[in-house]
Amino acid sequence: MKYLHTMIRVGDIDAALDFFVGKLGMVETRRKDVPEGKFTLIFLAADQDLKQAKAERAPEVELTYNWDSEETYTGGRNFGHLAFTVKDIYATCAKLMAEGVTINRPPRDGRMAFVKSPDGISLELLQEGEAQAPAEPWASMENTGSW
Repeated sequence: MKYLHTMIRVGDIDAALDFFVGKLGMVETRRKDVPEGKFTLIFLAADQDLKQAKAERAPEVELTYNWDSEETYTGGRNFGHLAFTVKDIYATCAKLMAEGVTINRPPRDGRMAFVKSPDGISLELLQEGEAQAPAEPWASMENTGSW
């Protein structure tokens, strides 16, 4: 596995950037506005990780700003997930299931799955490289719980 990023939801993009960039000295590496989903993703890297982050898109912090949300993030809701690439999304999920881990969001698309740690921290597993072709049992597996 390779560590990619940690996602946190933010209620005020300017205040978040002031803190992470202005006060902590992190550097914005990229930004993506997604009008159809009504959210903005801003990726940040620590100055010592900047070269690696620009080359590999890791390690980073992902700030997610939901445009229309009036939600006040409390109780850990502002923390989203840790993300890791895996060489084979299907083999990884099968191994985790065999070890008793619930696959909360199965890799129906051959690209992405979500699981949770014993403490309820969501982990996003992403297929390294291109997505695999959809395959059973994953393609028809329903979501379980939340992620």
